[in-house]
Amino acid sequence: MVKEEPDHLLIHSGVKNFKCDECGKRFTWKGDFNRHLLIHSGVKNFECDECSKRFASKFNLTQHLLIHSGVKNFKCDECGKQFTHKAGLAHHQLIHSEVKNFKCDECGKRFTRKAGLTQHLLIHSGMKNFKCDECGKLFTHKGNLTQHLLIHSGVKNFKCVECGKRFTWKSDFNKHLLIHSGVQNFKCDECGKLFACKINLTRHLLIHSGVKNFKCDECGKRFTWKCDFNKHLLIHSGVKNFKCDECGKLFAQKSYLTQHLLIHSGVKNFKCDECGKQFTQKAGLAHHQLSHSGVKNFKCDQCGKQFTKKACLTQHLLIHSGVKNFKCDQCGKQFVHRYVLTQHLLVHSGVKNFRCDACGKLFSEKGSLSKHILVIHSGVKNFECDECGTRFCYKGDFNKHLLIHSGVKKFKCDVCGKLFRRKQDMARHIAIH
Repeated sequence: MVKEEPDHLLIHSGVKNFKCDECGKRFTWKGDFNRHLLIHSGVKNFECDECSKRFASKFNLTQHLLIHSGVKNFKCDECGKQFTHKAGLAHHQLIHSEVKNFKCDECGKRFTRKAGLTQHLLIHSGMKNFKCDECGKLFTHKGNLTQHLLIHSGVKNFKCVECGKRFTWKSDFNKHLLIHSGVQNFKCDECGKLFACKINLTRHLLIHSGVKNFKCDECGKRFTWKCDFNKHLLIHSGVKNFKCDECGKLFAQKSYLTQHLLIHSGVKNFKCDECGKQFTQKAGLAHHQLSHSGVKNFKCDQCGKQFTKKACLTQHLLIHSGVKNFKCDQCGKQFVHRYVLTQHLLVHSGVKNFRCDACGKLFSEKGSLSKHILVIHSGVKNFECDECGTRFCYKGDFNKHLLIHSGVKKFKCDVCGKLFRRKQDMARHIAIH
């Protein structure tokens, strides 16, 4: 006992006379120093019978075996987390102390433990020595590679009882559970939005920063987050692996399919306060509300027409391009937009779902019904010819009428060469031949 006491006192003295030339780590006792040297030698003579992992010293193997025993005798008084080793508990408790004495000179980030700083410095070095054999992705830390490999395994052992969603990693599972708890302790100072996890708030703040570092070479669209950028690239790849069982429509992303399925559900939870129109998706309501704002920031350089949304301007520009890629198999008529062709096909189907409340007449297209009501029942004719005073309901009819006064005859009969101002006049004439 007399001999052991002075040895023990060395711990409190802080004296560490044995220094490792390889890594600079220092030791109080020679025995610990010698065991440490085995790590650098690469010799691992002690193997775990449970998982075949090898160790440089018997002591390290003994400590490792406690993991397989499942025994966790060391509990944190702050959060209740349990640990197999006392050292693990000691390292964990530093988190609660909030003391971070180790600072990164590159970015200023601080760490509780020196090991954390050492691991972090590898990020700045740019070295990625750990490669995934499945996809070739490189990692700075072996631990990150190990975590990544779980993605390829397809194993998702953590299942949420609330919604059935499964997770590969426990950390993601725990973060997900916060969503169902309803607790949102992280608030955005910019817009007041609340979040369950700090990482979600951090991601959200990028929206306010306006930074979009990920640009699509195909269409020029920019993204704040890499994950959104990667999802977007699937659109250009043409790959659509997600199919709707209801209508057979294919989608590039699962999220698009999920949003689409709401259409078949018939559920419309988003209502416009201005006109009462309801929408299946929040984004649909947001787009619709722009029509009430009266703001039209997107102008056509060809004709000066202005639009509320950029997407509408893009669709409109196709009219000026003269390109008509959508052809009706029934009559050969061509259209600029797919949705116009879809509407047109109703004419051939014979289905007439749109009925006039005033006279009971049925129509294949909603647009035809609207025109009918305007012409027959409203009596409104806003387009007046300055030459003869004739009034028209539609601008298209008004423009055709103006050709009569212009004297211009564009349409020629191939049989007799007679000229006509309007195409329909020429069509009637051809019937004679």
